Amino acid sequence: MTSITVENYLKHIYEEQQLLGAETDLVSVGRVAAAMGVTAGTATAMVKSLAKSRLIRHEPRRGVRLTDSGARIALQVVRRHRLIEAFLVKALGLDWSEVHAEAEELEHAISDKVLERIDAFLGHPAADPHGDPIPPPTGKLPRQKAMRLTDCRTDVPLRITRVLNQDPDFLRYVASHGLTPGESVTVAFREPAADAVTVRARDREPVTLGTAAAAAILVESVGAEPADLDNSHRA
Repeated sequence: MTSITVENYLKHIYEEQQLLGAETDLVSVGRVAAAMGVTAGTATAMVKSLAKSRLIRHEPRRGVRLTDSGARIALQVVRRHRLIEAFLVKALGLDWSEVHAEAEELEHAISDKVLERIDAFLGHPAADPHGDPIPPPTGKLPRQKAMRLTDCRTDVPLRITRVLNQDPDFLRYVASHGLTPGESVTVAFREPAADAVTVRARDREPVTLGTAAAAAILVESVGAEPADLDNSHRA
């Protein structure tokens, strides 16, 4: 049986790989440490253990990537986490800003039987409340093409697909401005000198976001013309 610590490391490595997308599938040990909230030394020790167990491949001074065995475990944990988040919002009425921390605890506690009952009860949702895709019971989760708000042209109709930042304050803030998955939005204008992007959700006043905040919101184009300005983000 895989330990909770190992599951958490594999899950975070998987999520970091998804965030890096097409850029690379190697995740630096520093990123792993930051995601886990541990020191670089602690992360390095675990990386060596995971590599010895053949759950990851470690390229010194470059980073780590999941093996097929590691990816299977990671996807199982990600599935649990995201289904629990969906259940907490849809069935129990918790706010989407509250459920990430709760799911972090519950994902290791429920049985496979309970998880599949939750999945069926919810109607087999494709995504969690933040728009993160829920892996199927078996098989790999295909990469989804999406764009960061920071990479989009102005005045192009867009639809929000995911919000990557799980910080509760951030989630409450963007929700207060209508910036949630499924909502329509446009980039009103870009302010490179101020490192900011002004966006407008449907029937809302424009709001200006720093580029780091805007980059955490993924969208897809709903218009006829391409929405991307630079490179697309794959997740």
